[in-house]
Amino acid sequence: MGAVTLRVADLDGMTAYYRDAVTLSVLAAEGGRVILGRDATPIVILEHAPELRHAAPHEAGLFHTAILFDSEETLAAAVYSVATKSPGTFTGSADHLVSKAFYFTDPEGNGVELYWDRDRSQWSWVHGQVEMATLYLDPNGFLGENLTERASASVDAGDDGRLGTAVVGHVHLSVGDVASARSFYVDKLGFESTAALGSQALFVSAGGYHHHMAMNTWNSRGAGQRRLALGLGQVEIRVPSADDLGELSERMRHYGVEARDDGRSVAFDDPWANTVRAVSEADVGS
Repeated sequence: MGAVTLRVADLDGMTAYYRDAVTLSVLAAEGGRVILGRDATPIVILEHAPELRHAAPHEAGLFHTAILFDSEETLAAAVYSVATKSPGTFTGSADHLVSKAFYFTDPEGNGVELYWDRDRSQWSWVHGQVEMATLYLDPNGFLGENLTERASASVDAGDDGRLGTAVVGHVHLSVGDVASARSFYVDKLGFESTAALGSQALFVSAGGYHHHMAMNTWNSRGAGQRRLALGLGQVEIRVPSADDLGELSERMRHYGVEARDDGRSVAFDDPWANTVRAVSEADVGS
């Protein structure tokens, strides 16, 4: 997964949240656009759109952007940072068997997950479906076990003390119905289904990951196409090569999905007008 683009009303406030609390770094800022990430990897792109309104809670769009950290120590540093600098944004935590996750809501209502993956050798698969659960995870206990002196010092040091690496691990969308999501993301786009919760949620991935994307109806059952609003701008998917990008473009056209191909990326809308942009790894950052 590549960066998630968000349309925001308060560019300075949202930049401060993702930079100071979530512990991302500003990679670039020009005009009304700020790119935040780790090292040279974009994670969240903020686009200033103060003329737009917030979407209603029941509409389709972003459920959360999930940021994957490379160790429990680096995850603990980020969780500790949000807890100390923006404590009112914490919404919960869970052990999902494949991962440990902490959930937040940014100042404009966009969901954020900060998580760490257990080693793949510890994941359990049955008939092509990965075993996941939602078990209690004590946030204070997690910090007590994993917040080292180095991790807490990194938070105090700010941008100069960022620990480890982080990337977009997966993106979770709110959609109107799971059947249409399966038709689009599995049958047409080509992801593999890795888990499902009846008509409530679907988890999909490529390459044997537990999930790169998920779609649920928990807040949005029956939702139609999105109107232009604050929140999700687009989701980026990375494919290995330009040939893979060309094949994806042809695949979507074959299924009658309008694909906007500029030669370096292919963009298309899902049934709820969530925009997905695919790029090849060779063109990442360009």
